[in-house]
Amino acid sequence: MKCAICQTRRPRRFCPGVRDDICSLCCGAEREVTVDCPLDCEFLREGRRHEKPPARHAAEFPNRDIQVPEKLLRDNEYLLKVLSLTIFHTAMHVPGVVDSDVLEALDGLIRTYRTLASGVYYESCPNNPLAASIYATVQDGLAEYRSGERQELGMTKTRDADVLGLLVFLQHFALNRDNGRRRGRAFLGALREYYPPAPQASGSSPSSAILV
Repeated sequence: MKCAICQTRRPRRFCPGVRDDICSLCCGAEREVTVDCPLDCEFLREGRRHEKPPARHAAEFPNRDIQVPEKLLRDNEYLLKVLSLTIFHTAMHVPGVVDSDVLEALDGLIRTYRTLASGVYYESCPNNPLAASIYATVQDGLAEYRSGERQELGMTKTRDADVLGLLVFLQHFALNRDNGRRRGRAFLGALREYYPPAPQASGSSPSSAILV
C-alpha cells in the first residue's frame, strides 16, 4: 500500500481532505496547499500548534492610520463577535472560501467604510465571487444589527468609525494568522477556536444559531 499523494512512501495516517491514507511528509507539505483540509482534522490542528506564520513588519499592515484601542474592542465586544461569526458562518457555507478570500472581503469593507468618513459613499464590493459573498453577508449582518439597536433603543448607537475600527482589527488579526499556504484557513480556524459553535436547537436555522 502506498501514499495516495506521492505514490511512493508508506501511508501513516488517514487524510480526510483526500479521503485516503497518506504519508506524514505529504501531510506536512501538501496541507492547505493542494489539499483542502477540514478545520477539525486532528493533524491540521496539531500542525497549527507548531506552525510559525511568516514574520511581518509593521509597515506591511494596511490601514495603520486607523486607531484600534482596547476600549473600542471592549465597548463593541458583542458586535465584534457578530462580525467574526458572520464571516466564519459564511465561509463554512460557501464552498472554496479560504483566508485570502476573507482578507479580500475585509479590504473591500474597509474601503467602503472609509468613504463614509469622507462623505462620499461608495461600495467597494470585490470582483472575486467568494469574497463578494462574505462582503454582502457582513453588510447584511451590520444592517440587521443596527435595525435591532433601533428597535431596542430607538436609535443606532454604533458609529461607522467604530465599525471601521473593528474591521481593521479583524484584517490585522487575519494577516497575523496568514500562513502563506494557497488554501490556508488559519484565520478561520482561529475564529472557530475563539467562538466554538453552540449546540443547535432542533428546528433552528444556522443563521440564528451562530448568534447564540
